[in-house]
This record gives sequence, C-alpha cells and structure tokens, in this order.
Amino acid sequence: MVAPIYQQLREQMDQYSTGFPATESGVEYKILEKLYTEEDAEIYLDLSMLLESPADFAARTGRPPEETAEKLEDMAKRGLLFRHVKNDVKRYSVVPFVIGSYEFQLKRMDRELADLTNTYMEETFLNGMVNNIPPLRTIPVGKSVDVVHKVSAYEDAKAIVNGKKKIAVADCICRTQQELIDKGCNAPKEVCLLFGSHADYYVENKMGRYITSEEACKILDDCEEAGLVNQPANMVNPGGMCNCCEDCCGVLRALNLMPNPGEMVHNRYWAVVDADTCTACEVCLDRCQMNAIEIDDVAEISKSRCIGCGLCVTTCPVEAIQLEEKPEELQVPPPGSGQELMAMTAEKRGTSLIPIKMQQ
Repeated sequence: MVAPIYQQLREQMDQYSTGFPATESGVEYKILEKLYTEEDAEIYLDLSMLLESPADFAARTGRPPEETAEKLEDMAKRGLLFRHVKNDVKRYSVVPFVIGSYEFQLKRMDRELADLTNTYMEETFLNGMVNNIPPLRTIPVGKSVDVVHKVSAYEDAKAIVNGKKKIAVADCICRTQQELIDKGCNAPKEVCLLFGSHADYYVENKMGRYITSEEACKILDDCEEAGLVNQPANMVNPGGMCNCCEDCCGVLRALNLMPNPGEMVHNRYWAVVDADTCTACEVCLDRCQMNAIEIDDVAEISKSRCIGCGLCVTTCPVEAIQLEEKPEELQVPPPGSGQELMAMTAEKRGTSLIPIKMQQ
C-alpha cells in the first residue's frame, strides 16, 4: 500500500516540466520511496519552483529555522532540491523529475535505481517526454553549418560555451544508468556541460568539476567525432548541454519510438543530399541516430525523421550532404528562459506551476 504522502508527491511532481505520470505497475512509487523520506516529501510539497531562503521558508511554513536550513541543504546534497548561492545566501527550489532529480542522482545511482528508472521510462515516461514541449533542443555540430547560414548564438554550441563565465563537466547520467543494467555503450561519458549556477550545483555536490571554455570546446569536438548529438536545454540561455547517443539517452530513445522525430524536435535544419555527388558509400548510415537515411543508388534522407544534428554532414567523404534551413513556419525558436519553458509546458499539459497545496 502506497502511503498517501507519496501519492501527493507524485501528483505534485507531475505538474512540472514533462511530468511524472502514473503507471499501471506503480514503479514510480518505488522510485519515490527510494529517494524521498516522508519528511522529504512533506518539504517538497511545501516548496515551489521559485527559489526561497531557509529563513523565509521556515517562517512561511512554521518550521524551526535551524533544522529547516539543515534539512533543505541535506535534500539539495541528495539531488532532491536545487540550490542557488548568491552573496553567500543559499536559496532552494523544487526540481522536476526530468530535467532535475533524475539527473541529480549521478553519484547515488545504483543497480536498483537504474532498474527502476529504466522500467519507468519504458512503461510511460518516454512517450510523454516527446509529446510535450521538449526539455532539450537539437543544434547542429558547428562544422556542419555552412558559413552562408546566419546562425543564432543559441544554435551554436561553441558560442554558447564561449559565452559562459562558469562551466563544469559531469558524467552523463543516462550512460551511467544504462551501464548499471548492462545496456551501456562505448561513447565518452564525461560529456555533460553545466553553466553558471548549475555548474556550481554540480561541483558543490561533487558530481562534476570546473573546466575552461577551451576544455569545453575540446569536449564538443570529441563528441562530434564520436557521433554524439548536441542537445542543450531548450531555451535561449541554457543552464546545461547534453551530448547524446541513441543507446542511452532518454530523449533520443523516445524520439526513435516515434514515426516522425524530425517533427517533434525543435530545430532549425534538416539534411539534404546532392544526388549527383553521392557515391552511396554508407558512411552516413552509421552516423545517423534517428535511422533517417536509406541507401538505394544514393542516400535518401527522410525529413520527417531527420533532427538536424549535422553528424552525417561532417563525415561525408564527398561532401554530398548539407544542412538546409527549414521553412520558417516549421522553425520553433526556443523559450527565453527556463521559467518560460516551464510555463509553456505547463500550459500545454494543462498543469500549474503553483503547488497544489498553495491552490487550496
């Protein structure tokens, strides 16, 4: 029998981002019971997406200040809350399941949690992830976009990196989780880039390390060579950037289940082939993560499956593939901020960012 507090916790987490939907098996409650104590759940239900100091939170909810500060910090250290530090003042907020508490379990992920989260994603979460506003967007690897294209800074991975004052790198949570259930791959693992306060959070929680912009650009080059898809958070000024493979990444796994992943992803480009130049060498087949390419006499690319990552472009030995800008009506510019993304997703899903307890 699931305790009512965990039922309330699931309902609240389902309000945020791509949600935390229920399954027939109830595996989501096993995840919550493993990660959250009942006291943790009560605190989560009283917090919101807005950052709040321990003193303000304690005063608002009638909790003892010192114990509350210790408890909030403990939950942040366990990846259950986000912590933001400015002028030596710590403030905390709740986080969604994805992107949030799942990714923040990097150092706590074990075989049991890996099995539970894998089962949960396969039962319900992957489908819901791609049928909402995507938490990540695909941007092309830098060398795949011709200089004649005007590329916005948020569509250029190295421009994003070079515009950040603080950068950290961490292991990929998806590859970490899949390795634990013997479904991993050989792709590089220390490839997740975090920026600003997110970089601080990862370093403070001993999940990552600070790096320079030059080191980050080198990681991007290595990821391109390894055939990884570059996916920053779906906003103009992202707090993080993933480099993903179809074997492990939840987003790419979900997209591959769809007949039209190219229409689900927010991107600006799709790949096109010059049939007169193509030699049908099949190099691009191995590079495509979406199975968007078929070879007959020449390579043919399905625009409904192409996500515009550019990985096929950079390795074509005869330069027969280029990225072409989609018609303007098919382009979806990213939200301006994480808060805007959350609000847009909530509106699409018919949920609210205001905690259920505060609505009563």
